Amino acid sequence: MSDEAFSTWLRAQCAEEWEAVAGHPFAAAITTGTADMRHYLEQDFLFVDSFTALLGAAVASADTFAARVPYGKFLGQVATTEEKTYFHRALAELNGSTDAAPEPVTAEFRALMDEVRTAQDYPLIVAVLCVAEWSYLDWAARAQEPLPEGFVHREWIELHEGADFRAWVGFLRGELDRLGPELGERRRYEVLAVFRRAVSLERRFFDMASA
Repeated sequence: MSDEAFSTWLRAQCAEEWEAVAGHPFAAAITTGTADMRHYLEQDFLFVDSFTALLGAAVASADTFAARVPYGKFLGQVATTEEKTYFHRALAELNGSTDAAPEPVTAEFRALMDEVRTAQDYPLIVAVLCVAEWSYLDWAARAQEPLPEGFVHREWIELHEGADFRAWVGFLRGELDRLGPELGERRRYEVLAVFRRAVSLERRFFDMASA
């Protein structure tokens, strides 16, 4: 590992796969308002419970009080306000379901979240959270003004872009950057393996949505 930030190094190790996520045709279609969002959002909604539990595990396993606070704040947003409210409004608009059967990639991604949550392994928890959030910031930041008029596309972009979300991603990256220098080589590659799995699952999730 070079002297570069740990989060930067992690992304560089799977740069091609990462770009396949951030530049995915389905992600681009979201930014132009042309993506068929119903099945995609039905599947994404299935992550809310596992993602919420993962945030709770981050609160419990973080090694500093300063780290616990942002997780707790974001946990409240996910569980009670922005994303949950958006999902219900968007799926109602699209005549979608909040109780869809999970696709294989959805089940695999939830299993990864549950795996690192159960292990209470803080660096691995941060790695999964960072991929989920940073990769979405990357594609959402590519949206051009004016954003789509329909709220289903526009608000999904806005939820994953803007000052608050950038600060949240910056916090997650900062935690990886803080932890990285203290990890031995074996542990760094354990984090990389989980980071890479999460990136691959993000790509497959967009592939599923495009099918």
